Amino acid sequence: MQHNEDTQTIVPKNNFSEWYSEILKRAEILDVRYPIKGVYVWFPYGYKLRNLVYQILRSLLDEEHEEVQFPMLIPEDELLKEKEHIKGFEDEVFWVTRGGSTELEIPFALRPTSETAMYPVFKVWIRSHADLPLRVYQIVNTFRYETKHTRPLIRLREITSFKEAHTAHTTRADAEEQVKKAVALYKNFFDRLGVPYLITRRPQWDKFPGAAYSIAFDTIMPDGRTLQIGTIHLLGESFARTFDIKFEDKDGSLQYVNQTCYGISERCVASVIGIHGDDHGLVLPPTVAPTQVVIVPIVFSRKDATGDDGSRSVEAACAAVRANLEKAGIRVVVDNSDERPGAKYYHWEMRGVPLRIELGPRDLKNESCILVRRDTSAKRQVPLNAVVQEVQRTLEDIQVSIREAAHEQLRARMYNTNEDAAERYARAQQGVVSVFLCENEECGQKLEEQLGVSVLGEPLVDAETAENETSKGPCVICAQQGKRVYVARAY
Repeated sequence: MQHNEDTQTIVPKNNFSEWYSEILKRAEILDVRYPIKGVYVWFPYGYKLRNLVYQILRSLLDEEHEEVQFPMLIPEDELLKEKEHIKGFEDEVFWVTRGGSTELEIPFALRPTSETAMYPVFKVWIRSHADLPLRVYQIVNTFRYETKHTRPLIRLREITSFKEAHTAHTTRADAEEQVKKAVALYKNFFDRLGVPYLITRRPQWDKFPGAAYSIAFDTIMPDGRTLQIGTIHLLGESFARTFDIKFEDKDGSLQYVNQTCYGISERCVASVIGIHGDDHGLVLPPTVAPTQVVIVPIVFSRKDATGDDGSRSVEAACAAVRANLEKAGIRVVVDNSDERPGAKYYHWEMRGVPLRIELGPRDLKNESCILVRRDTSAKRQVPLNAVVQEVQRTLEDIQVSIREAAHEQLRARMYNTNEDAAERYARAQQGVVSVFLCENEECGQKLEEQLGVSVLGEPLVDAETAENETSKGPCVICAQQGKRVYVARAY
Protein backbone atom coordinates (compact mmCIF):
# COMPACT_ATOMS: atom_id res chain seq x y z
CA MET A 1 0.00 0.00 0.00
CA GLN A 2 1.74 3.16 -1.23
CA HIS A 3 0.55 6.75 -0.93
CA ASN A 4 1.96 9.09 -3.54
CA GLU A 5 -0.26 12.13 -3.22
CA ASP A 6 1.10 15.56 -2.41
CA THR A 7 0.47 16.34 1.26
CA GLN A 8 0.29 20.09 0.86
CA THR A 9 -2.69 21.90 2.39
CA ILE A 10 -5.84 21.78 0.29
CA VAL A 11 -7.98 24.76 -0.69
CA PRO A 12 -10.12 25.88 2.31
CA LYS A 13 -13.74 24.75 2.19
CA ASN A 14 -15.00 28.35 2.28
CA ASN A 15 -13.82 28.45 -1.35
CA PHE A 16 -16.32 25.69 -2.00
CA SER A 17 -16.15 25.39 -5.78
CA GLU A 18 -12.38 24.84 -5.84
CA TRP A 19 -12.46 22.75 -2.66
CA TYR A 20 -15.07 20.45 -4.16
CA SER A 21 -13.11 19.92 -7.38
CA GLU A 22 -9.91 19.28 -5.46
CA ILE A 23 -11.55 16.80 -3.07
CA LEU A 24 -12.99 14.73 -5.92
CA LYS A 25 -9.48 14.40 -7.33
CA ARG A 26 -7.42 13.96 -4.17
CA ALA A 27 -9.83 11.60 -2.42
CA GLU A 28 -10.12 9.66 -5.71
CA ILE A 29 -13.88 9.96 -6.10
CA LEU A 30 -14.14 10.95 -9.77
CA ASP A 31 -11.67 11.36 -12.62
CA VAL A 32 -12.77 14.39 -14.64
CA ARG A 33 -10.34 13.85 -17.51
CA TYR A 34 -12.73 11.94 -19.77
CA PRO A 35 -12.79 13.74 -23.16
CA ILE A 36 -16.52 14.62 -23.17
CA LYS A 37 -17.86 17.58 -21.23
CA GLY A 38 -20.12 16.57 -18.35
CA VAL A 39 -19.08 12.88 -18.47
CA TYR A 40 -16.86 11.47 -15.72
CA VAL A 41 -15.20 8.26 -14.52
CA TRP A 42 -15.64 6.78 -11.04
CA PHE A 43 -12.39 5.88 -9.28
CA PRO A 44 -12.54 2.56 -7.35
CA TYR A 45 -12.73 4.36 -3.98
CA GLY A 46 -15.45 6.71 -5.20
CA TYR A 47 -17.40 3.81 -6.66
CA LYS A 48 -17.25 1.97 -3.33
CA LEU A 49 -18.70 5.07 -1.67
CA ARG A 50 -21.38 5.27 -4.36
CA ASN A 51 -22.29 1.60 -3.92
CA LEU A 52 -22.61 1.88 -0.13
CA VAL A 53 -24.91 4.89 -0.53
CA TYR A 54 -27.09 3.08 -3.06
CA GLN A 55 -27.04 -0.09 -0.97
CA ILE A 56 -28.99 1.85 1.68
CA LEU A 57 -31.40 3.16 -0.96
CA ARG A 58 -31.93 -0.32 -2.41
CA SER A 59 -32.58 -1.83 1.03
CA LEU A 60 -35.34 0.72 1.64
CA LEU A 61 -36.91 0.32 -1.79
CA ASP A 62 -36.79 -3.47 -1.71
CA GLU A 63 -39.21 -3.54 1.21
CA GLU A 64 -42.08 -2.67 -1.15
CA HIS A 65 -40.69 -2.34 -4.69
CA GLU A 66 -39.16 -4.74 -7.19
CA GLU A 67 -36.05 -3.84 -9.16
CA VAL A 68 -36.23 -3.90 -12.96
CA GLN A 69 -34.09 -2.81 -15.92
CA PHE A 70 -35.55 -1.07 -18.96
CA PRO A 71 -33.76 -0.23 -22.23
CA MET A 72 -31.76 2.94 -22.66
CA LEU A 73 -33.05 3.57 -26.20
CA ILE A 74 -36.52 5.09 -26.62
CA PRO A 75 -38.15 5.27 -30.09
CA GLU A 76 -38.92 8.83 -31.14
CA ASP A 77 -42.63 8.15 -31.59
CA GLU A 78 -42.96 6.85 -28.02
CA LEU A 79 -40.97 9.77 -26.58
CA LEU A 80 -43.14 12.30 -28.40
CA LYS A 81 -46.45 10.80 -27.28
CA GLU A 82 -46.52 12.78 -24.05
CA LYS A 83 -46.22 16.31 -25.43
CA GLU A 84 -46.20 18.12 -22.10
CA HIS A 85 -43.58 15.73 -20.78
CA ILE A 86 -41.19 15.95 -23.72
CA LYS A 87 -41.56 19.73 -23.78
CA GLY A 88 -39.66 19.72 -20.47
CA PHE A 89 -36.78 17.79 -22.02
CA GLU A 90 -36.85 18.61 -25.75
CA ASP A 91 -33.66 20.71 -25.71
CA GLU A 92 -31.79 18.14 -23.61
CA VAL A 93 -32.34 14.93 -25.58
CA PHE A 94 -29.45 13.05 -27.21
CA TRP A 95 -30.57 11.35 -30.44
CA VAL A 96 -29.21 8.23 -32.14
CA THR A 97 -29.90 8.71 -35.85
CA ARG A 98 -27.70 6.08 -37.51
CA GLY A 99 -26.93 2.38 -37.08
CA GLY A 100 -23.46 2.05 -38.54
CA SER A 101 -23.69 3.97 -41.82
CA THR A 102 -27.44 3.43 -42.20
CA GLU A 103 -29.88 6.20 -41.33
CA LEU A 104 -32.52 4.94 -38.93
CA GLU A 105 -36.14 5.17 -40.07
CA ILE A 106 -37.13 6.11 -36.52
CA PRO A 107 -34.46 7.89 -34.42
CA PHE A 108 -33.83 6.65 -30.88
CA ALA A 109 -33.47 8.92 -27.86
CA LEU A 110 -31.02 8.15 -25.08
CA ARG A 111 -33.37 8.19 -22.10
CA PRO A 112 -33.50 11.57 -20.34
CA THR A 113 -35.86 9.78 -17.91
CA SER A 114 -37.83 6.57 -18.39
CA GLU A 115 -41.56 7.29 -18.32
CA THR A 116 -41.90 6.92 -22.08
CA ALA A 117 -39.75 3.77 -22.08
CA MET A 118 -41.58 2.03 -19.26
CA TYR A 119 -45.22 2.96 -19.70
CA PRO A 120 -45.82 1.21 -23.05
CA VAL A 121 -44.74 -1.96 -21.22
CA PHE A 122 -46.92 -1.13 -18.21
CA LYS A 123 -49.84 -1.23 -20.65
CA VAL A 124 -48.97 -4.88 -21.37
CA TRP A 125 -48.24 -5.81 -17.75
CA ILE A 126 -51.39 -4.32 -16.25
CA ARG A 127 -54.67 -5.99 -17.14
CA SER A 128 -56.69 -6.36 -13.94
CA HIS A 129 -57.08 -4.73 -10.54
CA ALA A 130 -55.25 -7.85 -9.27
CA ASP A 131 -52.09 -6.56 -11.01
CA LEU A 132 -52.15 -3.42 -8.85
CA PRO A 133 -50.47 -1.80 -7.10
CA LEU A 134 -47.39 -2.09 -9.30
CA ARG A 135 -44.20 -0.75 -7.70
CA VAL A 136 -40.88 -1.03 -9.54
CA TYR A 137 -37.59 0.85 -9.64
CA GLN A 138 -34.34 0.86 -11.57
CA ILE A 139 -30.90 2.42 -11.08
CA VAL A 140 -29.55 3.32 -14.50
CA ASN A 141 -27.71 5.94 -16.49
CA THR A 142 -29.69 8.77 -18.09
CA PHE A 143 -28.58 11.44 -20.53
CA ARG A 144 -29.24 15.16 -20.72
CA TYR A 145 -27.63 17.54 -23.21
CA GLU A 146 -26.68 19.95 -20.47
CA THR A 147 -25.65 23.32 -21.89
CA LYS A 148 -25.13 25.11 -18.58
CA HIS A 149 -21.92 24.87 -16.56
CA THR A 150 -21.43 21.17 -15.82
CA ARG A 151 -20.22 20.05 -12.39
CA PRO A 152 -19.26 16.50 -11.35
CA LEU A 153 -22.08 14.61 -9.59
CA ILE A 154 -24.23 17.77 -9.65
CA ARG A 155 -24.91 18.78 -13.26
CA LEU A 156 -24.04 16.11 -15.81
CA ARG A 157 -24.58 15.01 -19.37
CA GLU A 158 -24.47 11.38 -18.32
CA ILE A 159 -26.11 10.72 -14.96
CA THR A 160 -24.59 7.35 -14.08
CA SER A 161 -26.72 6.45 -11.06
CA PHE A 162 -30.29 7.61 -11.54
CA LYS A 163 -32.73 5.78 -9.29
CA GLU A 164 -36.27 6.11 -10.60
CA ALA A 165 -39.24 4.41 -9.02
CA HIS A 166 -42.56 4.09 -10.86
CA THR A 167 -45.84 2.96 -9.35
CA ALA A 168 -49.38 2.36 -10.61
CA HIS A 169 -52.56 2.23 -8.50
CA THR A 170 -56.29 1.77 -8.85
CA THR A 171 -57.23 5.21 -7.44
CA ARG A 172 -55.78 8.67 -7.06
CA ALA A 173 -56.12 8.33 -3.28
CA ASP A 174 -53.87 5.26 -3.37
CA ALA A 175 -51.37 7.11 -5.55
CA GLU A 176 -51.32 10.03 -3.13
CA GLU A 177 -50.74 7.59 -0.28
CA GLN A 178 -47.76 6.27 -2.23
CA VAL A 179 -46.41 9.82 -2.47
CA LYS A 180 -46.50 10.01 1.34
CA LYS A 181 -44.66 6.69 1.56
CA ALA A 182 -42.02 7.98 -0.86
CA VAL A 183 -41.52 11.09 1.28
CA ALA A 184 -41.03 8.90 4.36
CA LEU A 185 -38.61 6.64 2.47
CA TYR A 186 -36.51 9.60 1.34
CA LYS A 187 -36.44 11.05 4.84
CA ASN A 188 -35.14 7.72 6.14
CA PHE A 189 -32.52 7.56 3.38
CA PHE A 190 -31.12 11.05 3.90
CA ASP A 191 -31.23 10.69 7.68
CA ARG A 192 -28.95 7.67 7.34
CA LEU A 193 -26.56 9.76 5.25
CA GLY A 194 -26.65 12.54 7.83
CA VAL A 195 -27.81 14.94 5.09
CA PRO A 196 -30.31 17.59 6.28
CA TYR A 197 -33.13 18.53 3.93
CA LEU A 198 -36.02 20.85 3.20
CA ILE A 199 -39.19 19.36 1.70
CA THR A 200 -41.25 21.63 -0.54
CA ARG A 201 -44.14 21.38 -2.95
CA ARG A 202 -42.80 22.95 -6.12
CA PRO A 203 -44.76 25.83 -7.73
CA GLN A 204 -47.13 24.72 -10.47
CA TRP A 205 -44.98 26.41 -13.08
CA ASP A 206 -41.95 24.37 -11.97
CA LYS A 207 -43.50 20.92 -11.55
CA PHE A 208 -42.31 17.82 -13.41
CA PRO A 209 -43.69 17.90 -16.97
CA GLY A 210 -46.90 15.89 -17.02
CA ALA A 211 -47.31 15.71 -13.24
CA ALA A 212 -50.27 16.90 -11.18
CA TYR A 213 -47.77 18.20 -8.61
CA SER A 214 -44.16 17.72 -7.59
CA ILE A 215 -42.46 17.48 -4.20
CA ALA A 216 -38.73 18.01 -3.81
CA PHE A 217 -36.01 17.45 -1.24
CA ASP A 218 -33.32 20.14 -1.17
CA THR A 219 -30.25 20.59 0.96
CA ILE A 220 -28.04 23.64 1.43
CA MET A 221 -24.46 23.31 0.23
CA PRO A 222 -21.56 25.17 1.90
CA ASP A 223 -21.68 28.05 -0.61
CA GLY A 224 -25.32 28.78 0.35
CA ARG A 225 -26.80 27.32 -2.82
CA THR A 226 -29.47 24.66 -2.61
CA LEU A 227 -29.06 21.29 -4.25
CA GLN A 228 -32.16 19.34 -5.27
CA ILE A 229 -31.42 15.82 -4.03
CA GLY A 230 -34.73 14.03 -4.54
CA THR A 231 -38.06 14.49 -6.33
CA ILE A 232 -41.48 12.86 -6.00
CA HIS A 233 -44.28 13.34 -8.51
CA LEU A 234 -47.98 12.55 -8.51
CA LEU A 235 -48.75 11.79 -12.15
CA GLY A 236 -52.43 10.95 -11.74
CA GLU A 237 -53.94 9.64 -14.98
CA SER A 238 -52.00 11.87 -17.40
CA PHE A 239 -49.49 9.27 -18.63
CA ALA A 240 -52.04 6.45 -18.33
CA ARG A 241 -54.30 8.25 -20.80
CA THR A 242 -51.41 8.90 -23.17
CA PHE A 243 -50.18 5.30 -23.11
CA ASP A 244 -53.64 3.74 -22.63
CA ILE A 245 -52.75 1.99 -19.35
CA LYS A 246 -56.06 0.56 -18.11
CA PHE A 247 -57.17 -2.16 -15.74
CA GLU A 248 -60.37 -4.12 -15.37
CA ASP A 249 -62.00 -3.09 -12.10
CA LYS A 250 -63.89 -5.45 -9.79
CA ASP A 251 -67.19 -4.48 -11.46
CA GLY A 252 -65.81 -5.34 -14.91
CA SER A 253 -65.34 -1.73 -16.07
CA LEU A 254 -62.09 -0.45 -17.58
CA GLN A 255 -60.33 2.30 -15.62
CA TYR A 256 -57.13 4.28 -16.10
CA VAL A 257 -54.43 3.65 -13.51
CA ASN A 258 -53.14 6.45 -11.28
CA GLN A 259 -49.37 6.76 -11.19
CA THR A 260 -46.43 8.20 -9.27
CA CYS A 261 -42.72 8.40 -9.94
CA TYR A 262 -39.79 9.51 -7.81
CA GLY A 263 -36.09 9.88 -8.44
CA ILE A 264 -32.69 10.34 -6.83
CA SER A 265 -29.37 10.76 -8.67
CA GLU A 266 -25.71 10.75 -7.62
CA ARG A 267 -26.37 14.22 -6.24
CA CYS A 268 -26.97 12.30 -3.01
CA VAL A 269 -23.26 11.41 -3.08
CA ALA A 270 -22.36 15.04 -3.84
CA SER A 271 -24.37 16.14 -0.79
CA VAL A 272 -22.49 13.72 1.48
CA ILE A 273 -19.16 15.00 0.17
CA GLY A 274 -20.04 18.69 0.23
CA ILE A 275 -21.92 18.94 3.51
CA HIS A 276 -19.75 16.81 5.78
CA GLY A 277 -16.26 17.52 4.42
CA ASP A 278 -13.80 19.97 5.98
CA ASP A 279 -10.48 21.71 5.25
CA HIS A 280 -8.66 18.36 5.52
CA GLY A 281 -10.81 16.43 3.06
CA LEU A 282 -13.79 14.10 3.24
CA VAL A 283 -15.66 13.41 6.46
CA LEU A 284 -17.75 10.33 5.78
CA PRO A 285 -20.59 8.99 7.91
CA PRO A 286 -19.62 5.48 9.06
CA THR A 287 -22.73 4.06 7.32
CA VAL A 288 -21.21 4.74 3.89
CA ALA A 289 -17.45 5.03 4.49
CA PRO A 290 -15.66 2.44 2.27
CA THR A 291 -13.14 2.11 5.09
CA GLN A 292 -14.62 2.71 8.53
CA VAL A 293 -11.41 2.16 10.52
CA VAL A 294 -7.75 2.42 9.55
CA ILE A 295 -5.09 0.91 11.80
CA VAL A 296 -1.75 2.72 11.66
CA PRO A 297 1.20 0.87 13.22
CA ILE A 298 3.63 3.27 14.94
CA VAL A 299 7.03 1.62 14.58
CA PHE A 300 10.58 2.94 14.81
CA SER A 301 12.55 -0.17 13.94
CA ARG A 302 12.14 -3.61 12.40
CA LYS A 303 12.18 -5.09 15.91
CA ASP A 304 9.11 -2.95 16.83
CA ALA A 305 7.29 -4.11 13.74
CA THR A 306 8.07 -7.82 13.74
CA GLY A 307 9.16 -8.64 17.30
CA ASP A 308 12.50 -10.11 16.17
CA ASP A 309 13.62 -10.31 19.80
CA GLY A 310 10.79 -12.71 20.59
CA SER A 311 8.44 -10.08 22.02
CA ARG A 312 4.91 -9.62 20.73
CA SER A 313 5.08 -7.52 17.55
CA VAL A 314 3.13 -4.40 16.65
CA GLU A 315 2.46 -6.05 13.29
CA ALA A 316 0.86 -9.07 14.94
CA ALA A 317 -1.17 -6.90 17.33
CA CYS A 318 -2.50 -4.81 14.44
CA ALA A 319 -3.45 -7.96 12.52
CA ALA A 320 -5.29 -9.29 15.57
CA VAL A 321 -7.23 -6.04 16.02
CA ARG A 322 -8.15 -6.04 12.35
CA ALA A 323 -9.35 -9.65 12.51
CA ASN A 324 -11.54 -8.91 15.53
CA LEU A 325 -13.03 -5.81 13.92
CA GLU A 326 -13.71 -7.63 10.66
CA LYS A 327 -15.43 -10.40 12.62
CA ALA A 328 -17.72 -7.70 14.03
CA GLY A 329 -18.62 -6.56 10.50
CA ILE A 330 -16.48 -3.41 10.48
CA ARG A 331 -14.72 -2.33 7.27
CA VAL A 332 -11.08 -2.00 8.33
CA VAL A 333 -7.60 -1.81 6.80
CA VAL A 334 -4.08 -1.86 8.26
CA ASP A 335 -1.72 0.68 6.67
CA ASN A 336 1.60 -1.17 6.44
CA SER A 337 3.06 1.19 3.86
CA ASP A 338 6.58 2.59 4.25
CA GLU A 339 5.28 6.15 4.58
CA ARG A 340 5.82 8.28 7.69
CA PRO A 341 2.87 8.24 10.12
CA GLY A 342 2.01 11.84 9.19
CA ALA A 343 1.69 10.93 5.52
CA LYS A 344 -0.54 8.00 6.44
CA TYR A 345 -2.75 10.25 8.57
CA TYR A 346 -3.11 12.69 5.69
CA HIS A 347 -3.97 9.94 3.22
CA TRP A 348 -6.81 8.52 5.30
CA GLU A 349 -8.09 11.87 6.56
CA MET A 350 -8.42 13.00 2.95
CA ARG A 351 -10.56 9.94 2.24
CA GLY A 352 -12.81 10.61 5.21
CA VAL A 353 -12.15 7.42 7.19
CA PRO A 354 -14.22 7.95 10.36
CA LEU A 355 -11.82 6.41 12.89
CA ARG A 356 -8.06 5.84 13.10
CA ILE A 357 -6.38 3.40 15.49
CA GLU A 358 -2.75 4.13 16.38
CA LEU A 359 -0.78 1.26 17.88
CA GLY A 360 2.92 1.34 18.80
CA PRO A 361 5.37 -0.46 21.14
CA ARG A 362 4.47 1.74 24.11
CA ASP A 363 0.75 1.11 23.57
CA LEU A 364 1.43 -2.59 23.27
CA LYS A 365 3.22 -2.68 26.62
CA ASN A 366 0.15 -1.03 28.16
CA GLU A 367 -2.19 -3.43 26.31
CA SER A 368 -3.95 -0.40 24.78
CA CYS A 369 -4.29 1.63 21.59
CA ILE A 370 -5.28 5.17 20.61
CA LEU A 371 -8.57 5.99 18.85
CA VAL A 372 -8.65 9.21 16.78
CA ARG A 373 -11.95 10.54 15.43
CA ARG A 374 -11.96 12.06 11.94
CA ASP A 375 -14.83 14.47 12.65
CA THR A 376 -13.41 16.11 15.80
CA SER A 377 -9.76 14.91 15.87
CA ALA A 378 -10.40 13.85 19.49
CA LYS A 379 -8.03 11.16 20.80
CA ARG A 380 -8.45 8.66 23.61
CA GLN A 381 -6.75 5.54 24.86
CA VAL A 382 -8.71 2.29 25.06
CA PRO A 383 -7.76 -1.22 26.25
CA LEU A 384 -6.99 -3.71 23.49
CA ASN A 385 -9.34 -6.25 25.05
CA ALA A 386 -12.22 -3.78 24.65
CA VAL A 387 -11.29 -2.32 21.27
CA VAL A 388 -14.20 -3.83 19.32
CA GLN A 389 -16.85 -2.47 21.68
CA GLU A 390 -15.13 0.92 21.87
CA VAL A 391 -14.84 1.17 18.10
CA GLN A 392 -18.51 0.26 17.61
CA ARG A 393 -19.62 2.81 20.19
CA THR A 394 -17.37 5.52 18.72
CA LEU A 395 -18.61 4.91 15.18
CA GLU A 396 -22.18 5.28 16.42
CA ASP A 397 -21.23 8.54 18.16
CA ILE A 398 -19.56 9.83 14.99
CA GLN A 399 -22.66 9.03 12.92
CA VAL A 400 -24.87 11.03 15.30
CA SER A 401 -22.38 13.87 15.67
CA ILE A 402 -21.93 14.32 11.92
CA ARG A 403 -25.67 14.44 11.37
CA GLU A 404 -26.25 16.95 14.18
CA ALA A 405 -23.46 19.22 12.92
CA ALA A 406 -24.97 19.16 9.41
CA HIS A 407 -28.43 20.07 10.73
CA GLU A 408 -26.93 22.97 12.68
CA GLN A 409 -25.29 24.23 9.48
CA LEU A 410 -28.62 24.09 7.64
CA ARG A 411 -30.49 25.91 10.41
CA ALA A 412 -27.85 28.65 10.39
CA ARG A 413 -28.59 29.31 6.69
CA MET A 414 -32.37 29.67 7.02
CA TYR A 415 -33.67 33.28 6.99
CA ASN A 416 -37.09 34.87 7.41
CA THR A 417 -36.90 38.33 5.85
CA ASN A 418 -40.31 39.12 4.43
CA GLU A 419 -40.19 42.87 5.11
CA ASP A 420 -36.91 44.38 3.86
CA ALA A 421 -36.04 43.97 0.16
CA ALA A 422 -32.34 44.75 0.60
CA GLU A 423 -32.03 42.24 3.42
CA ARG A 424 -33.91 39.64 1.36
CA TYR A 425 -31.37 40.04 -1.42
CA ALA A 426 -28.39 39.81 0.94
CA ARG A 427 -29.74 36.74 2.70
CA ALA A 428 -30.58 35.04 -0.60
CA GLN A 429 -26.86 35.04 -1.39
CA GLN A 430 -26.18 33.14 1.83
CA GLY A 431 -28.91 30.51 2.08
CA VAL A 432 -32.67 29.93 2.01
CA VAL A 433 -35.04 32.85 2.48
CA SER A 434 -38.61 32.39 3.68
CA VAL A 435 -41.13 34.88 2.18
CA PHE A 436 -44.81 35.14 1.26
CA LEU A 437 -45.65 34.69 -2.42
CA CYS A 438 -48.97 34.37 -4.27
CA GLU A 439 -49.57 31.63 -6.84
CA ASN A 440 -49.22 33.98 -9.83
CA GLU A 441 -46.31 32.81 -11.99
CA GLU A 442 -45.47 36.40 -12.95
CA CYS A 443 -44.87 37.30 -9.30
CA GLY A 444 -42.68 34.24 -8.95
CA GLN A 445 -40.64 35.25 -12.00
CA LYS A 446 -40.25 38.82 -10.74
CA LEU A 447 -39.04 37.57 -7.36
CA GLU A 448 -36.55 35.24 -9.02
CA GLU A 449 -35.24 38.14 -11.15
CA GLN A 450 -35.01 40.55 -8.20
CA LEU A 451 -33.09 38.17 -5.96
CA GLY A 452 -31.33 36.01 -8.52
CA VAL A 453 -32.93 32.93 -6.94
CA SER A 454 -35.24 30.01 -7.65
CA VAL A 455 -38.58 29.59 -5.92
CA LEU A 456 -38.31 26.21 -4.19
CA GLY A 457 -41.95 26.22 -3.19
CA GLU A 458 -44.18 25.81 -0.17
CA PRO A 459 -42.54 23.97 2.75
CA LEU A 460 -44.23 20.70 3.66
CA VAL A 461 -42.05 20.06 6.70
CA ASP A 462 -40.89 23.05 8.68
CA ALA A 463 -38.90 21.29 11.39
CA GLU A 464 -35.65 23.00 10.47
CA THR A 465 -37.04 26.52 10.95
CA ALA A 466 -39.27 28.29 13.43
CA GLU A 467 -42.23 25.98 13.98
CA ASN A 468 -44.60 28.84 14.74
CA GLU A 469 -44.09 30.78 11.51
CA THR A 470 -47.30 32.13 10.00
CA SER A 471 -48.13 30.18 6.82
CA LYS A 472 -49.96 33.01 5.00
CA GLY A 473 -49.37 36.71 4.42
CA PRO A 474 -49.13 39.46 1.76
CA CYS A 475 -47.17 38.53 -1.38
CA VAL A 476 -43.81 40.34 -1.46
CA ILE A 477 -44.45 41.34 -5.08
CA CYS A 478 -48.17 42.22 -5.43
CA ALA A 479 -49.32 42.33 -1.76
CA GLN A 480 -52.19 39.90 -2.48
CA GLN A 481 -52.71 36.95 -0.14
CA GLY A 482 -49.81 34.55 -0.46
CA LYS A 483 -48.34 31.41 1.09
CA ARG A 484 -44.98 31.03 2.75
CA VAL A 485 -42.39 29.75 0.29
CA TYR A 486 -38.65 29.13 0.30
CA VAL A 487 -36.41 30.82 -2.22
CA ALA A 488 -32.68 30.31 -2.76
CA ARG A 489 -29.89 30.30 -5.30
CA ALA A 490 -29.93 26.78 -6.68
CA TYR A 491 -27.59 24.54 -8.58
